[in-house]
Amino acid sequence: MTVQQQTRETASAANGIEGSTDERLLQAIASGKRPDPASGWSSTMAFASRALLRIKHIPEQMFDVTLFPIIFLLMFTYLFGGAIAGSTSDYLQFLLPGILVMTVAQITVYTGIDLNNDIRKGIFDRFRTLPIWLPSALIGALLVDVVRYTMASVVMIALGLMLGFRPEGGAVGIFLAIALVLVFSFSLSWIWTALGLIVRSEKSLMMMSFLVMMPLTFISNVFVDPTTLPTWLQGFVNINPISTLATAVRGFMHGMGTWQQVVNVLLVSAIMTAIFAPLTMYLYRNKK
Repeated sequence: MTVQQQTRETASAANGIEGSTDERLLQAIASGKRPDPASGWSSTMAFASRALLRIKHIPEQMFDVTLFPIIFLLMFTYLFGGAIAGSTSDYLQFLLPGILVMTVAQITVYTGIDLNNDIRKGIFDRFRTLPIWLPSALIGALLVDVVRYTMASVVMIALGLMLGFRPEGGAVGIFLAIALVLVFSFSLSWIWTALGLIVRSEKSLMMMSFLVMMPLTFISNVFVDPTTLPTWLQGFVNINPISTLATAVRGFMHGMGTWQQVVNVLLVSAIMTAIFAPLTMYLYRNKK
């Protein structure tokens, strides 16, 4: 077979492929059947994958779940441990569960910050025009944030064990404590997603979270025993949601946790979700 014959056959085959492609394209356009929409699960996982890719391409955003917990634990243990408890070792046993709660609670704001950035960049409007289950964009991001909270918890506990933290509740107690932290943090994230849809910039959201979380974490039982506080302040500390979570986490890590503490944390989490999840979806649907 000559080169010219091979060339003609190749061209004929290419024309045949192009023709079949054109026919399939014409059939797809002419068909009245619309593609089946993605299920809620698949669209949620797609948005979760998007959030994971963001971590892959911007790894420095993981400093808040790796570097910051280390700094907080080392700073409070060795700067204030001797003054507060008389021994850094004794104070570490009390402090670590509280620092774990504080660290994870504070990084929940990044859910709202990411959403606010999507709104400013116009990506938010494109998501709302897609034929998908509407909450999937939010829930997918929140699920990935749960992974971030887990990483922060693991980093904190691993460092604590190296420094001398000895949880009497064992592995089961640690597991239950982390589970409570994750449930509470997932519920708390709905507050920041709602605010992320309202405020104009991420700086405003950061300032609002600082004004809310700073008093809640410092006027709690995270750092000191409430019995050492003035009587008028103990009442606020006892009803503080951060104190409720810190008490349950500290109890399970040290083998003294009760089901009443679990119920208290779940009740607070359910109230936050019941209020702010529907509010977030309302704002999400009606955002202009």
